[in-house]
Amino acid sequence: MTAGLTAAGSLLGLVRDQIMAGYFGAGAGTDAFLVAWTVPEFASTLLIEDAMALILVPAFSRALARRSTGLSEDPVRVLVRGTLPRIVLALGVAAVLLIVAAPLLVAALAPGLPDPALAVDCTRLTGTCVLSFALVGYCSAALRAHGRFLPPAAIYVAYNVGIIGTILVLREPWGVRSAAAGVAVGGILMVLVQAPTLVRELRTPRQTAPAVPAGSGEGRILVLGLIAPVVAFSLCRQSQTLIERFLASPLPAGAISHLNYAQKVAQMPMILSLMLCTVSFPVVARALAAGDPEAARRRVERDLLLAAVVVLVGSSTVIAAAPRIIELLFERGEFTGDDTTATAAVMRVYALGLLGQTMVGALVRCYFSAARPLWYPAAAMAAGLVTTAAAGVPGAHYWGAVGIAAANALGITLSAVLLLRGAHRQAVPVRVGHLGEGLLRLATASAWATGAGWLCQLAVDSAVLAVAVAGLVVVGVFLLFIACAAKAPEIPPLPRSAFRRTPHARRHRAAPSAAEAAPVEAAPVGGDVPLDHGHR
Repeated sequence: MTAGLTAAGSLLGLVRDQIMAGYFGAGAGTDAFLVAWTVPEFASTLLIEDAMALILVPAFSRALARRSTGLSEDPVRVLVRGTLPRIVLALGVAAVLLIVAAPLLVAALAPGLPDPALAVDCTRLTGTCVLSFALVGYCSAALRAHGRFLPPAAIYVAYNVGIIGTILVLREPWGVRSAAAGVAVGGILMVLVQAPTLVRELRTPRQTAPAVPAGSGEGRILVLGLIAPVVAFSLCRQSQTLIERFLASPLPAGAISHLNYAQKVAQMPMILSLMLCTVSFPVVARALAAGDPEAARRRVERDLLLAAVVVLVGSSTVIAAAPRIIELLFERGEFTGDDTTATAAVMRVYALGLLGQTMVGALVRCYFSAARPLWYPAAAMAAGLVTTAAAGVPGAHYWGAVGIAAANALGITLSAVLLLRGAHRQAVPVRVGHLGEGLLRLATASAWATGAGWLCQLAVDSAVLAVAVAGLVVVGVFLLFIACAAKAPEIPPLPRSAFRRTPHARRHRAAPSAAEAAPVEAAPVGGDVPLDHGHR
């Protein structure tokens, strides 16, 4: 069900981009909107996908584990009272400041933009998502920790429905501003999708017992020393988009649009692959809370290999049939054949960094699952960011948008390598050598599959059939290589992983597992753990 809703959200995202490409093309107006689109992109990463989840899922997992210790008051409700009002107040103020400072923000993000006034209008409309996305991220983290994955999986369905509907209704009077208004509407819909389920979870009656001494400290998740490493990591990760748009703003009109459309399509395999890690993150956090790092390690290693299989098959298909994919999805209305050629070239280069993107999203959970964030992930992302900026300046000068995409792939791959190198010394002691060898063999299989898919699709005239042929050939060659290669990595069966329910989502069991029932103390707050001092 989670996979289906995630796929539906991604499909609606494609429909949204198709509508925008058909109505607005890839010109100066779309570039102006995409500068404003930086706000929801940044906010979704910081408040929904990364920082909020990496902080709150472990916190809610610890609160749920301590329910069995006989506290006089439900630890989950204590956590909500101690955190939600502060988050709403802080990010509500941030949203107002962003709306007021929109002209300064646009000037800083894209100094060479042809139509900055339009970008300012769109930024003020999208700025409302800072507050709505904060509520969305909070609800998602709480529900995932409770084992309720369907409402969080449906948020991007609601989000894209809001954007598409608003564009269709307001396109004539507002133009591309209608898409920015859709961001505001979609943010509200994402909250409404999750809020009823979360309220029901919090209203569930709990048994009471004699009070225990205070000091559990769930409210400490807002202490600066704890959240700063997570926020820094998320900011560095999303800042790659800022660098891209800054470097692309002086390029000819449409460059930012080509980068955006290429990135949206190329990242679909990554989104689907990271779904596995999103679902298992609360399970890993609760296993660590129960003192079972071996169970957490097995889960993480399995998910990393499965995610790599999904993203490499997807990236091979994208590289093999990039022009046909863009032609099929976008080449209509204001989106011309030249736009297809430029976007496909960028998308092929973007796809080279998809494995790195996936590994960063998956490996960071090894560092943050125990709710004792380190500064090392932020440092790894900062190194990748510096690499992207250093390579992007000459890349944009000599190769335009393609050079910017190559710099992005190089930077994120460096960050992934650094995170993999340090992962075995963290709370989840993954076997780096085992994973590295497996990933290398999977990448080799992907290279052979890419070549075979590209050659086969050349003989097909129809774009639909060419994409289908490329996909089928890629899957077949990839699996054949894995089956025949010596020392091929052991990949757990995907159907068993896809249909396995998490333990705390099962309603009718005789007794809870150790990972659910074991009482734990709150993790120490803040502080880095040197990488040469063993496991955390």
